Amino acid sequence: MLRELVLPAYLPTLLWALALGAVAPMVALTARALGASTSVAALMVGLGLVVELILAVPVGKLVDRAGERRTMLAAAGLLAVSSLIGWRAQSLWQLAAAVVLQAPCVVAFIVARMGYIADAVPVCLRGRALSVLGGVARVGMLVGPLIAAPVIAADGAQSAYLVGLVAATVGGIVIAFTVRDPHHHRSEPTERVGVREVIRRQRRVLLTVGVGVLIIGLARSSFGVVTPLWADHIGVTAAQTALVFGIISGVEVLFVYPAGSISDRWGRAASAVPTAVLIGAGLILMPLTTSFGGLVAACALIGIGNGLGSGIVMTLGVDAAPTQGRAAFLSLWRTLSLVGHNGAAILVAAITAMASLAASAVFVGALALGGAAWLARWLPEYDPRRVQ
Repeated sequence: MLRELVLPAYLPTLLWALALGAVAPMVALTARALGASTSVAALMVGLGLVVELILAVPVGKLVDRAGERRTMLAAAGLLAVSSLIGWRAQSLWQLAAAVVLQAPCVVAFIVARMGYIADAVPVCLRGRALSVLGGVARVGMLVGPLIAAPVIAADGAQSAYLVGLVAATVGGIVIAFTVRDPHHHRSEPTERVGVREVIRRQRRVLLTVGVGVLIIGLARSSFGVVTPLWADHIGVTAAQTALVFGIISGVEVLFVYPAGSISDRWGRAASAVPTAVLIGAGLILMPLTTSFGGLVAACALIGIGNGLGSGIVMTLGVDAAPTQGRAAFLSLWRTLSLVGHNGAAILVAAITAMASLAASAVFVGALALGGAAWLARWLPEYDPRRVQ
């Protein structure tokens, strides 16, 4: 069953992530090359995140109407167009247009592929299918910059968009020839359900499991904010810090398939709760480290936790999604995750300003441990094995 997903799900995801991985690190540098100040370049990076957050729910409604296959095709096409604009941009306004166009592609592709997996894979394999999907996306985000590096070295930062253009175009071709749309080829009629009605019907799961998802996203993103700052605080060099992130990425990939297997065999809580516990423990221990070795050890806990949680946010969303209004619900789920991810830097900055960097790490770590207890309380109620 998982092998059957290689062409219609995993390969397009790899190419999509590769395109984003090649482009994302170069947005600020491209802005600087086009004459932007440092603050404007930083604003350009944040612009895509803001647009993605704003458009998440409207895009979900479009997915419900258009179907997963057409949505993924449209997302690949729009990503190719945005990459083309970024590659040929001659002004900051053109670069901003590329960033804005890319944002709905991210939401649309994520929501559509989650819906596709929900239809194509039985519940007993869903955790493994989505954990591998998450792992493939991580590999693409890692490989994208490596492929773009020699192109950038030869022709400048803006040429990274050319790599994105090629990857998005090939991804669209793969989708066109391999993806079918089972959800929108069913014989029975489907009810149109608005976002407000979806919220009303699903408010309980959004306020229980959804809060846990928000906390996981917050803790995961805080790791990326706190770690380089703490490394600098204890005298770890930039090269060593990059090595830490490389090691942790490798650790995460090792746990991708076991994470899905644990989720399918012993329930979603068996994957989600250890994820939150290990990330929380790693963040709490980080301020106790004073050397490179200690930092690696604390981050290794976080890496194992992240690995065990590979695909868990998607899995929980697909488990909880209703049949009618599914894409709208998944877009709301994506919004919760985005709020957590985007709020991490703000939370860390606020606590650091009021207290210290160590206090911010401990606070977010404690919040993650609280999130683990919260998920342990609510997830068994929504376990698909129990529902069946």
